[in-house]
Amino acid sequence: MKSQFLLDNNIIFLNHGSFGSCPKPIFEEFQRLQLELEQEPVHFIQKKLPVYLKEAKKPLAKFVGCDAEDFFFTPNPTFAVNTIMRSLNLQVGDEILTTNHEYGAMDRTWNFYCKKSGAKYIRQEISLPIVSKEQIIEEFWKGYNENTKVIFLNQISSSTALIFPVKEICDKAQQLGLITIVDGAHVPGHIDLNIQELNPDFYTGTLHKWMLAPKGSSFLYVKKEFQADVDPLVVSWGYESLVPSDSQFLDYHEYQGTNDHSAYLCTPKVIQFLEENNWKEKAKACKKIVLDNYQRFCDLVGTQPICPISEEFFGQMASISIRTEKPMELKELLYTKYKIQIPIMPLNDKIYMRYSINVYNSQEDLNALYQAITDIIKTTDLIQVNEL
Repeated sequence: MKSQFLLDNNIIFLNHGSFGSCPKPIFEEFQRLQLELEQEPVHFIQKKLPVYLKEAKKPLAKFVGCDAEDFFFTPNPTFAVNTIMRSLNLQVGDEILTTNHEYGAMDRTWNFYCKKSGAKYIRQEISLPIVSKEQIIEEFWKGYNENTKVIFLNQISSSTALIFPVKEICDKAQQLGLITIVDGAHVPGHIDLNIQELNPDFYTGTLHKWMLAPKGSSFLYVKKEFQADVDPLVVSWGYESLVPSDSQFLDYHEYQGTNDHSAYLCTPKVIQFLEENNWKEKAKACKKIVLDNYQRFCDLVGTQPICPISEEFFGQMASISIRTEKPMELKELLYTKYKIQIPIMPLNDKIYMRYSINVYNSQEDLNALYQAITDIIKTTDLIQVNEL
């Protein structure tokens, strides 16, 4: 499958989790749509785009398990969460309960909002190493009190790569009458997703990560009873539209000024590519490589696994706790000297090295990483190793 991707063959790319890589057939569809747009931009945007958007949403709705009229495309989950955040109308002292494993951009988004509104963002500690799913649930709900109004949770953590028990937390949150917001940036195309079964009030996910779409393609799902309350992040022609559709919700959010929607419109091609290439089986093989190598890397750097080594907690990426006082210098050395693209990420008081495995990766890629880390340990002071 490696020949299907546009990646630089001189780089060992172990960072699909950050931005992913788009296969050639999908990228060609992306360029075809951009060319069609440029050949007659007015006709494309005014006439073709509404039709194309509807056609793009149908297969995605089936893929993620919801109705097409209940979501709209966004450039990224940060855009989506900003849209939700500005429509919540929280009061001084209201609390948003989250974990200390959330994505940094999301933490910043909520902190910005809380400074404006007087609400509080509660980063409940989920301690490591994880022992069980039940431990996560128990620790999470210790952050709940009578002021809690919103639950915000990533389904897969960016820094730690952990899969969180979102279904169980959403179920209890619904019983408590709380608003539930799920950041599923890493989920579509990575692990199974059925939004209706998960039953959050809001859900955002990306297509440009594990679904392999061109960059700038994500979506925001909003449960029907909340749709009338969600204001557009950008007010434009869709607001009080002169030619309204059957859905004010979609009018408000799908038409927010001139933009290139080609990445969104590739969605049917994206799903076709996944289906034609038996992606679930390929993803299963990738997950096996992830799990088979995890303990090996923990032993190399002298740290313990952050969770049980199983598909319950890891998908196609895994994070290893690593002791370094110079994470950015370590990342740069891995890239410049060893030609390995891999994130070294701080979270709370720890540093994590996260490797992602997709179909263009092989065991040889992780062997090269293992050798590079071994060399760095022997020749530099960038990684501190303690005997286990």
